Amino acid sequence: MAKYLVIVESPTKVKPIKKFLGGNYEVVASNGHVRDLPKSQLGIDIDNDFEPKYITIRGKGQKLTELKKEAKKASKVFLATDPDREGEAISWHLATALKIDPAANCRITFNEITKGAVKEAVKHPRTIDMNLVDAQQARRELDRIVGYKISPVLWQKVKRGLSAGRVQSAALKMICDREELINAFIPEEYYTLDAILNISGEKKPVTAKFYGSKDSKVEITSKEQLEDILSHLKGKSYKVSDVKHGKRTKKNPLPFTTSTLQQEASKQLNFSTQKTMRQAQSLYEGVDIKGLGTVGLITYLRTDSTRISSEADSAAKAFIQETYGKEYVTSSEEKMNTNKNAQDAHEAIRPADVTLTPERIKDNLTRDQFRLYRLIWQRFVASRMENATYDTTSVKISAGDYIFTIATSKVAFDGFMSVYQDADEEKTKTNTVVTNITKDTKFSLDRLDHKQHFTQPPAHYTEAALVKALEEQGIGRPSTYAPTITTLLSRRYITKEAKNLYVTELGDAVNHIMVMAFPAIIDATFTANVESLLDMVDQGEIQWKTILRNFYPDFDIAVKDAEEKLEKVTIADEVTDVICEECGRNMVIKYGPHGKFLACPGFPECRNTKPYLEKIGVSCPKCGKEIVIRKTKKGRRYYGCENNPECDFMSWSKPVEKKCPECGGYMVEKGNKLVCGNLECGYTEEKPKKKEDE
Repeated sequence: MAKYLVIVESPTKVKPIKKFLGGNYEVVASNGHVRDLPKSQLGIDIDNDFEPKYITIRGKGQKLTELKKEAKKASKVFLATDPDREGEAISWHLATALKIDPAANCRITFNEITKGAVKEAVKHPRTIDMNLVDAQQARRELDRIVGYKISPVLWQKVKRGLSAGRVQSAALKMICDREELINAFIPEEYYTLDAILNISGEKKPVTAKFYGSKDSKVEITSKEQLEDILSHLKGKSYKVSDVKHGKRTKKNPLPFTTSTLQQEASKQLNFSTQKTMRQAQSLYEGVDIKGLGTVGLITYLRTDSTRISSEADSAAKAFIQETYGKEYVTSSEEKMNTNKNAQDAHEAIRPADVTLTPERIKDNLTRDQFRLYRLIWQRFVASRMENATYDTTSVKISAGDYIFTIATSKVAFDGFMSVYQDADEEKTKTNTVVTNITKDTKFSLDRLDHKQHFTQPPAHYTEAALVKALEEQGIGRPSTYAPTITTLLSRRYITKEAKNLYVTELGDAVNHIMVMAFPAIIDATFTANVESLLDMVDQGEIQWKTILRNFYPDFDIAVKDAEEKLEKVTIADEVTDVICEECGRNMVIKYGPHGKFLACPGFPECRNTKPYLEKIGVSCPKCGKEIVIRKTKKGRRYYGCENNPECDFMSWSKPVEKKCPECGGYMVEKGNKLVCGNLECGYTEEKPKKKEDE
């Protein structure tokens, strides 16, 4: 009979850990949490100093019985849940349920599921860290109170089934704010000017870009300005005024944190945040490798630290020296994460064994596992390699009063780039012609190329960009990024087209309610401050219930005010002049998960429905029929002709009836301005104020 019992979270971990520890150990899984707040009620006794009411999770009774049975057989129980706050809380709940003294040395953690790490952890058990547990309890209660108190307000004012959350609502507001910026953006015209120059004795011409005057950089913002410059350049000779040769260093990257892994996996592999975490979890928990058995391939995947253990650092440098050469091993000291929000609880995400190269184990991995493991392995190895260096050449060419420039670079030493390049890395092209230019080089003008451009609005958030923004503003923590985005998508508050995230009509309505009634909850600063307070609980600096005591009174007043004063968002059951062809009733506007639709009021006797096309009172500039609000398949709003598909007019911005006084084209609303729909025209004017605004 086994003397010792080890309880882990995931069944996938059971087999490798059992193999590492041998016959004296029994390893079982709790399958995550066994106790939690009840789903059917708030589960927090607010009048009794926010005392939580934990219950056994439905369906976990049998599992708990099995764990108790195994615990009675063992002389000692080790709680080996994940090495983070939530894992610590699960261990505490297990200890409570199994009647294990949390002050006993029953808790073990390991950052990687390898033989060395697991055996070392068993040698050094510790007590359950109640500061970590309390930080998780504070987070759980805050999120429960916000969700369970605000959601009924949304049900009452918008529709049943909606939800709000502390982090999800702040993230939704960020996406809505970005959408407003994009909608209000007015493009501005600018021009680029290139001089195509022939060099005596060279077959290929070179391209020099317009820089400005001899005194400063000049932006070409109008056709008139361009024509003045072109007029001045007529007949001018092009001479080298300055040549500089130099060196540029590109620093090696930091190893992955949860956030940077999600960002790069999105850019390079086109993975959603949820997919990245799912695949990373499988790599952490263990994969069956031929000849080695089940092996955990990466370290723990939820971290905001870039720290690397000295053992892993030494192993990586030895591997690099043997594989690539001594000159490729970094000579600089280990770089630390400068993110003030980083908890530095454990290491960065790295391979558990750097010698297990992606190619060596490719046949044992799924395609997605292989691609993600390769990304993690390459990034870690690159972080231990020398910087890359470039030879640069910069040439200034004068023509009359103006300056043109040519700048090129070529890799002198590839360093870490021999292993890894991030998704934003520019492919550098070396122009051998430019490197041969001296002050005596003679040019002849082939031609001047000029192009018209328009400034672009801010980009829509992608999952990667949103994760980066959440991290920079201190909203959420590594474990919350993927669930937050997944919740927003599943609730249909946002939709994803290609990689871009767009707000749906439903998301707009929910955000409007939150902005009106709960501005503090969705404020990024508030959410970031909560994370800082949770970190202080984590460090034992404040008591966890203090956060609840300070937060709840003002929040409770805001909820009551919203219930009494907030107007209901009327988005359903408006009678239309559309007649139901099945029963003859006037159809009404209903509101579903995808937005508005037409339904027969005779439901359930008549179940006829059809798409709702809301008219905006503007005629189509192409065919004269009505412009209506339409939606893409994924819920993004646009304006199109009711005569579609015969008429293909569409606009992302709302058209208005007024015609452009300059070109006669249609105009659209952009924030507080009216803008010509023809970019080349570029006419704008202030939008007339509504009477109530005057």
